[in-house]
Amino acid sequence: MFSFIKKKLGWGSAADEGQAPADQAQPAAAQAPALAPAAAPVAKPEAAPVAAPSLAPPAPATAGPAPAAAPEASPGTAAGAPERRSWLDKLRAGLRKTGSSIAQVFTGTQIDDALYEELEEALLMADAGVAATEFLLTDLKRRVKEAKSTDPVQVKGLLVEAITELLQPLEKGLEVGTHTPTVIMVAGVNGAGKTTTIGKLTRHLADAGQRVLLAAADTFRAAAREQLLVWADRNRVDIVSQEGGDPAAVTFDAVQAGRARGCDVVIADTAGRLATQLHLMEELRKVKRVIGKAMDTAPHEVLLVVDGNTGQNALSQVKAFDEALGLTGLVVTKLDGTAKGGVLAAIALWSRQRHSPVPVYFIGVGEKLEDLQTFQAREFAQALLS
Repeated sequence: MFSFIKKKLGWGSAADEGQAPADQAQPAAAQAPALAPAAAPVAKPEAAPVAAPSLAPPAPATAGPAPAAAPEASPGTAAGAPERRSWLDKLRAGLRKTGSSIAQVFTGTQIDDALYEELEEALLMADAGVAATEFLLTDLKRRVKEAKSTDPVQVKGLLVEAITELLQPLEKGLEVGTHTPTVIMVAGVNGAGKTTTIGKLTRHLADAGQRVLLAAADTFRAAAREQLLVWADRNRVDIVSQEGGDPAAVTFDAVQAGRARGCDVVIADTAGRLATQLHLMEELRKVKRVIGKAMDTAPHEVLLVVDGNTGQNALSQVKAFDEALGLTGLVVTKLDGTAKGGVLAAIALWSRQRHSPVPVYFIGVGEKLEDLQTFQAREFAQALLS
């Protein structure tokens, strides 16, 4: 369940499957009333930014569409706590292949060079990468020395702290509402789960009373337009599409339509691209430029969906798409059953060296609607070593 900071609106907690059935669909062109939150209906905030994750650590209220809080998260989400715990169990299960190899390092009785060597190997096998592995080992040794730890179990706890601190800058909420409409451009290689992620995010926004318009600008992949049409039908939101149309033209029309219809959010599904396909990456740049012509300051978010199973290749994608588009956020999918969960450490270290961090807004651990949840550094670090 997601919630807003400004009005604490509850996001729907339906256990919908990731694949949208074609039955019971409403015409995509007709705008149905916004879905009511799972809890008691609350009036939609006016001219107030809709914040993203309310899962941000207790202090600041700077997060946006967010899943139900973890046990120590913000108030008003107690009803969703069991759902959050269920999701955390899925996250732990998904990262078990990664975490088991790391956790085994701490089953011994001594803290010596052999332990650190085994830990280095485990982190590399988890696709943390050479730079992030060296960073974590150096930080861990410092923490062990300062804490004067003599128990490997204590060292494991210190590693959780080190990973949490490294990942912390990635923990930020997606915010919509500062601009009307808020224009979100979504990119990613084919197979990363881009269109399905858009469908899930759209459902959460619609359940929270946000009027969403989709742009089917993925005219490159067969059936991509049809897939997004099904999501639009299921979520009862409008969609702008053209069979075989130019992606830039589709997005331009969608942004213009979103402004004319008073939509809160416009989400553009762009074609899957490989970073090595330079002519196709140039088309993405064109789409972004055209969005800017349709509305000043847009796009307000440029999100990249990456498959967590691809390991270090995910980091390569992040770098390439950031260079081409200037990313504002990430969605990491398919963290169910992967042995490569350490790649988030590599992304976090790269993000530190950038002029500003690229946050991970959401992570996905399955096909169901509730399997897309906001990212929390400590939750992830604990799941990684559980």
